[in-house]
Amino acid sequence: MRGLWRRSLQTRVVTSTIVLSALAIGFTGWALLRDVASELAESRRDVAVAEAKSGFQYAQDQLDSAVDTEAAPQSEALTQMVDSLTAARGTTRTYELLLKGPLSSDDALGPVRSSSAVSATTLPTALVDRVQTRDGTYWQFSDLSLSDTSDREPVVVVGRQLRAPGTGDTYALFYLFSMQDQQSTLTLMRNALLLGGLSMVLMVGGVAWLVSRQVLDPVRLARRIAERFASGNLEQRMHVRGEDDIARLSTSFNQMATNLQSQIRRLENLSRLQQRFVSDVSHELRTPLTTVQMASEVLFDARTAFDPQTARSAELLKGELDRFESLLSDLLDLSRFDAGAAQLELETVDLAEVARSCADDPMLQRAGIEVMVEDGGVAAPVLADPRRIDRIVRNLLANAAKYSKSATVSVTVAQNDSGASLSVRDFGVGLDSDETQRVFDRFWRADPARVQGGTGLGLPIAREDAALHGGTLQVWGQLGQGTEFILTIPKHMGETSVPALVSELAP
Repeated sequence: MRGLWRRSLQTRVVTSTIVLSALAIGFTGWALLRDVASELAESRRDVAVAEAKSGFQYAQDQLDSAVDTEAAPQSEALTQMVDSLTAARGTTRTYELLLKGPLSSDDALGPVRSSSAVSATTLPTALVDRVQTRDGTYWQFSDLSLSDTSDREPVVVVGRQLRAPGTGDTYALFYLFSMQDQQSTLTLMRNALLLGGLSMVLMVGGVAWLVSRQVLDPVRLARRIAERFASGNLEQRMHVRGEDDIARLSTSFNQMATNLQSQIRRLENLSRLQQRFVSDVSHELRTPLTTVQMASEVLFDARTAFDPQTARSAELLKGELDRFESLLSDLLDLSRFDAGAAQLELETVDLAEVARSCADDPMLQRAGIEVMVEDGGVAAPVLADPRRIDRIVRNLLANAAKYSKSATVSVTVAQNDSGASLSVRDFGVGLDSDETQRVFDRFWRADPARVQGGTGLGLPIAREDAALHGGTLQVWGQLGQGTEFILTIPKHMGETSVPALVSELAP
């Protein structure tokens, strides 16, 4: 569900719409139901109190007209009064009666006369206390069972004191008005609101799904076409229907795709021309360069017979021709990489042995660079082309010696089950973030490199050599803290290797 929420915009839109709609409808329904319940309760209370007051007046009139002063005849008269009040409305009666008394200090409850199975102990205590101790009419909502077989139901209890002039006794008369009709109305309304709210939420969710689909379908189509573009299929286009915003978006997308396809084709043609030019020039220059190289070697060998100026010229000629030959060799290698014609001569290579061999390069000793090799004393065999692996490591060490301005270079070899890694770490000037992103670009050189010379092809070729093995060549650097290159080679061709080293400079 979390993955679907992250991936699907339509899911987020529909879910958010349903949740917000449910909250809004639920809050509105709750407020409406509360107001209706309050109005029903207040209306029933007003009617109950008015009807109870009429009954109280009738009962008091009956007591006032009684002349009996004996307890037995008065008790019979009270019972007849209760029966008379409860029979006043016949089968349509919506209340029950309960008469307590006479009330005395010795027996607070007194005898009870009731028109139903209601017990005096079930009446609200607070209401009973007020009626027995104060004059006036009092009411309270409560839940009571009005018969032996019925469940508890909401009622309005209204009570008042009555006095018998003949005996001077005090009685408490309670009317119990059922609110079952109001409760049924409220339940019916609540169910209607619940069903209506659920239907409304589902309808809003369906509308949100339909609208979001109409909006998102063209976006999804654009995404699929963009994915086909990324895979190299540049012929796909969006269907344009109508003249709305989506149609204009589709038209703009198609125009962008057409321009992008034209630009990519132009760049591809330019790249092919450039690669062909480099390859042709490299091959065409190889033959005259060989002839000039042979002539320069003759002059270089005979330089002792020349005057000093001519001898120096012969040495410079030999050096520059060697550099030119190295540049041509690099260009030929790059053209082979571009043409996909580079081949590997595989055999088992020990990266630890390669590291120790390259660390003994006289060029490093002449530059005064101390190389520290850490291999753990364990061989790190990989299936690789020894010439290319050696070229990568020597190139990394040569760059560290020439451009880092570091007196110490650390070479570390490590391995795991999937591959082996070799890192070259210097502690010199380092590289900033922009330079680390461009260091593998062809012919690119940082500012320190321009002082020392160089073609800017060593690292691009090293990275192509690593990729040819199915490995990687990564770089990390920080200004003032140095630079680290990590070469990772899988132990077996065709496998994916996990770097056995992590740069200390990596963020």
